[in-house]
Amino acid sequence: MGIDDTLSELRQQIRKKLPVGVTISDVEFEGPELVIYTKEPKRLADNGEAVRSIAKEVRKRIVIRPDESVLDTQDDAIRKIGQLAPVDSGITNYYFDSDTGEVTIEAEKPGLVIGQHGTMLREITKQIGWTPKVVRTPPIESSTIKNVRRLLRESLGERKQILYELGRKIHRTTTSTDKWIRVTALGGCREVGRSCFLLSTPETRVLIDCGINVGADDNGGGTPYLYIPEVTPISHLDGVVLTHAHLDHCGLVPLLYKYGYTGPVYVTPPTRDLMALLQIDYIDVANKEGRRIPYGSDMVRETLKHTIVLNYGSVTDIAPDMKLTFHNAGHILGSAVAHFHIGDGLHNVVFTGDFKYEKTRLFDSAVNSFPRAETVFMEATYGGQNDFQPHRKIAEKNLSKIVKKTIQRGGKVLIPAFAVGRSQDVMLVLEEAIRKKAIDDVPIYLDGMIWEATAIHTTHPEYLNSDLRSQIFHKGMNPFLSDCFVRVDSHEMREGLLSDLNPAIIISTSGMMNGGPIMEYLKAFAPDEKSTLIFVGYQAEGTVGQRIQKGRREIPITRRGNSEILKINLEVCTIDGFSGHSDRNQLMNYIKNMRPKPELVLTEHGDEKNCLNLASAIYTKYHIRTLVPRNLETVRVE
Repeated sequence: MGIDDTLSELRQQIRKKLPVGVTISDVEFEGPELVIYTKEPKRLADNGEAVRSIAKEVRKRIVIRPDESVLDTQDDAIRKIGQLAPVDSGITNYYFDSDTGEVTIEAEKPGLVIGQHGTMLREITKQIGWTPKVVRTPPIESSTIKNVRRLLRESLGERKQILYELGRKIHRTTTSTDKWIRVTALGGCREVGRSCFLLSTPETRVLIDCGINVGADDNGGGTPYLYIPEVTPISHLDGVVLTHAHLDHCGLVPLLYKYGYTGPVYVTPPTRDLMALLQIDYIDVANKEGRRIPYGSDMVRETLKHTIVLNYGSVTDIAPDMKLTFHNAGHILGSAVAHFHIGDGLHNVVFTGDFKYEKTRLFDSAVNSFPRAETVFMEATYGGQNDFQPHRKIAEKNLSKIVKKTIQRGGKVLIPAFAVGRSQDVMLVLEEAIRKKAIDDVPIYLDGMIWEATAIHTTHPEYLNSDLRSQIFHKGMNPFLSDCFVRVDSHEMREGLLSDLNPAIIISTSGMMNGGPIMEYLKAFAPDEKSTLIFVGYQAEGTVGQRIQKGRREIPITRRGNSEILKINLEVCTIDGFSGHSDRNQLMNYIKNMRPKPELVLTEHGDEKNCLNLASAIYTKYHIRTLVPRNLETVRVE
């Protein structure tokens, strides 16, 4: 059956389910969704049960869109929305798209515009005809969010054509009678960096992650094996699924568009925004360091045009024989465990990506309960038999203790941290300590990309843990908006801070001290015995951070173009326990508590020893078959 025949059949099914008096103008696939155009959207808005019944009948994600002829004028629509929505919802902008009949409403409190169980949205639809979509106005202004949203608005026509073509591919009829599933390792096996896997069936080829090892040299080892026969031509890929926004998982996606890929990238909403931030920053840093850049900002924009955002728990068709569901991974904002349901109940494959099986300051514990899960690919970063981390509460207590002691003796606290995840974790600990007067009320300066990453966190509070959501939504208190945080937003401000003798806390990039503004602070305060340098994250071999952490008290630096030796007199401390990765116990418990119990576990995203060690322990303790794939190997899982 051709796609047009399928649509014709769906129209007939839908007509039987529609309330009397509701007509269909058109039915079309747009990406994973089935879009129904009607001249009576107001009547359907009153009858949510009818739409749910249709979705259940046709087993598709349904979107109702109004025929253009029934839309209110934009001025009338704005006036009516203003009358209906509560004043304290804080609507800041409206964006209309007459091609889709959608109006995007930006609001400071989107929940008030949506209403309980969507009641307000349905009322707005009834009154104006347009289909309302509500997005949060960033509480902290974010240039990334602003630019991403503007790009998506400006490319609406292009995106509609992309979705139209994609919809016809996703919902095509399967042609092969063979039933097999293979996974090819293209990067990230028995190593950390350049994560990339190809999931293949007779009908479909999907990439899971496409990362880059930014620490590798240009002689190889930094990029996935995208040139092998299983992947080429890249234009024939059916989709790219990203587990999260760290560069070792998403850094090379724009290159795919440079070499002919025109398909979708499936992400959570925060991953889309953080991905854009980190990819643009990667280009900027590579430029400054004179390194080869694999793609330009135009390819980052092209990637964004092709993104399809999926919320946690939303089951979505991504191919005629494949459904995708994202679940919370607890690693960074928007990070996801990707669950693939393949065929008509044939097999289920889970890719954990990077995950944290423990509730943290920021996120709930990673999900490990699925309808079915026969095969699991899981990270083994800290899979070694001695890779244990202290409990979070102990790490937080140690941080507060060291900071308090440093401030009391009049010193500066320097914390090198990754912009996404670790910084926000530390910020929440310090904000609470100041609020509860456990440490003195001193400014916490945020330098580098940390402020922008934090702004993205404030735009997506629904992806934070249950305690934070309750605090933000029900108690009206967002700790990220505390007055104790101060943005270092200019060179002049940084220079002033370098000569400021008052106690303060400075959180700055880069996390491993291999460049970035943290080095300016180190140069200024390294000679000061009253100050403290606190490491809260992993320091890779060969980095400045690792050398200082190992006890080096003299390091070579460049100041105003001249080489010199910097003496390290400040106190140096390492606090373990803030990692966004699971330690050995958490990795083992993740599999132990997984429901249902998997039949096969494959370990990756760890050095060879850790991958082998974790796989052996899972097999020995839980009697589950395990494999440790190498890069370029293909495993048949069904």
